[in-house]
Amino acid sequence: MADRRAAWTIEDVAARFEEAASTGRRLPPVRVQGYFNTWPVIVRKEWETFAADEHVYRPFPPTPEAIDRMLETMRWVLWLEEEQRHLVWMRAKDIDWKVIARRLACHRTTAWRAWQKALATVATNLNGAADIDVLDCLSEVT
Repeated sequence: MADRRAAWTIEDVAARFEEAASTGRRLPPVRVQGYFNTWPVIVRKEWETFAADEHVYRPFPPTPEAIDRMLETMRWVLWLEEEQRHLVWMRAKDIDWKVIARRLACHRTTAWRAWQKALATVATNLNGAADIDVLDCLSEVT
């Protein structure tokens, strides 16, 4: 699926990863098929449900177009190394830089630079200019 834009930027790639992470959170939970319960459903009275901690908030399911974009975005991570994949998905899930830096055992600025480099790699591959150096893309950001 080709995008109508002329060129992908780092911000576009980051936004697409964030959208993919959001879409993944909105998918229905995976359940094991074949197991069922033969007990009858317990119907509670209204006053019994006030103290229940069983509040299940389900977000609206994603649209088919959002799922297609998520699957396309998940193919992009094949261009990245394993550590870069973890970094990009952690940031897409909106994990704090402090936590990411602790996990990668580096400073926050170093983690941010590695994230920018990973996004620049994806943007370069999406633009079809594999011969352009990734560092040239990074110089435009800073």
